[in-house]
Amino acid sequence: MGGAGRGVGEGRGRGGGGRRWRAVMAAGDGDVKLGTLGSGSESSSDGGSESPGGAGAAAEGGGWAAAALALLTGGGEMLLNVALVALVLLGAYRLWVRGRRGLGTGAGAGEESPAASLPRMKKRDFSLEQLRQYDGSRNPRILLAVNGKVFDVTKGSKFYGPAGPYGIFAGRDASRGLATFCLDKDALRDEYDDLSDLNAVQMESVREWEMQFKEKYDYVGRLLKPGEEPSEYTDEEDTKDHNKQD
Repeated sequence: MGGAGRGVGEGRGRGGGGRRWRAVMAAGDGDVKLGTLGSGSESSSDGGSESPGGAGAAAEGGGWAAAALALLTGGGEMLLNVALVALVLLGAYRLWVRGRRGLGTGAGAGEESPAASLPRMKKRDFSLEQLRQYDGSRNPRILLAVNGKVFDVTKGSKFYGPAGPYGIFAGRDASRGLATFCLDKDALRDEYDDLSDLNAVQMESVREWEMQFKEKYDYVGRLLKPGEEPSEYTDEEDTKDHNKQD
């Protein structure tokens, strides 16, 4: 009786495992059959033979399991291959982008930034009318003035160009706008602006901006007051000033 009891228990355990396995495999294949799930190789309480149709159900369940296992194995290999190909393509794309950046190309092949294509500007002085010609639209070179000093900001065209966030200062005296943190046309003057109405804090801000522009951009000359004559700079002075900035 003990052996028979163990046989029954073991048989039911094996049968239950077979049902669960077939249920999983059938569900994975998308076609769950109630007959297969209900018919397993299960021993009767008296150790009799399998229930009718049990052998066919077991064979059918085994076929589904083998098919599902083959499908899963093949699908895994396919996914792995796709992932490897995607990684290779991503690496190649990154190398291509890095190479284009290293060559300094822009949106189109062979294009150069305005600063790279323009020669360095020789030192000279500007009136307000002359300064306005360098706003990035009529002339690819972009100049602006801060505290009476004129700077070539062409290499910062993404900021000071016509479409840049500070494009309003291109070709103009930006002193008042920078001092008051104003990006409206109200900060611009059509005549020479001596900044005499600014307070001490605002004037200190103007001087700080001037120093920042000196450190980052080329200083090309002075902004002339009305009636003031431009200075004449020798090539030696021009070279000396450029070497200081470099």
